Amino acid sequence: MRGKICIVTGATSGIGTETAVALARAGAHVAIVCRTREKGERAVTEIRQRGRSAAVALFVADLGSQRSVRALAAQLAASLPRVDVLVNNAGLIMADRVLTEDAIETTFAVNHLGYFLLARLLEPKLAASAPARIVNVASRAHRSGTLRFDDLMGARAYDGWKAYAQSKLANIVFTYELARRLAGTGVSANCLHPGVVASNFGKAGPPLLRVAVRLFGPFFKTPARGAATSIYLASSPEVEGVSGKYFVKEREARSSAESYDPAVAARLWKVSEELTEWPPTILPTSS
Repeated sequence: MRGKICIVTGATSGIGTETAVALARAGAHVAIVCRTREKGERAVTEIRQRGRSAAVALFVADLGSQRSVRALAAQLAASLPRVDVLVNNAGLIMADRVLTEDAIETTFAVNHLGYFLLARLLEPKLAASAPARIVNVASRAHRSGTLRFDDLMGARAYDGWKAYAQSKLANIVFTYELARRLAGTGVSANCLHPGVVASNFGKAGPPLLRVAVRLFGPFFKTPARGAATSIYLASSPEVEGVSGKYFVKEREARSSAESYDPAVAARLWKVSEELTEWPPTILPTSS
């Protein structure tokens, strides 16, 4: 990984921090994306110290805001000479239905559209840096989700867990379709389930989830173990050229039946483009 440039979103804590630390320790230049500058600066200090590298840069963005994601992508494209790896890791679960400034339900906005928009905006940069990799952090929770195209925003009936499961299914469907569309470019796209990790994730989620986290948290994976598959997909030569796959514990696995439905993939892609008002202004491929 020496000399490669890797972007990791949601790197202020948990598996995002651990992924960034491991990539920095392997010799990569790491750009972390955090929601606030204060937390981001603390994360940079930790990653530099633990990763034994000064090559860690901070970019601040709200991945629930399309305006912010577009500005972030433009800044990344202008600031970085290349992008070898994009790890879409940022995610959340909400107890209540809240809309973003784009009038989109927050879980779907951050967990899916944030991945979709940032990856697509950086496609030219990734392709120019090929071979390059996109790694999308999904979850086994996708198995209890379905893409409710008649109510994606939960306007009629909102359930925090169902909204989260739907967004994680969207991650996997998007990854498979993205891999198909990127075939021949030298850019791979894979996704993963990190395991149930002891972190800050879920503490703002539905009440039952918060209770489960308190009761069973001591038995969850450490963030370092939870990050193992993200690190593997971002850096291992074993997956060079592998694309359009779902991984669990660093091994290829099967995802839910719905995730392989080409009609679902086509519909999600179309809806995602509509919700992000695609295509955007074309970004430069080099600084």
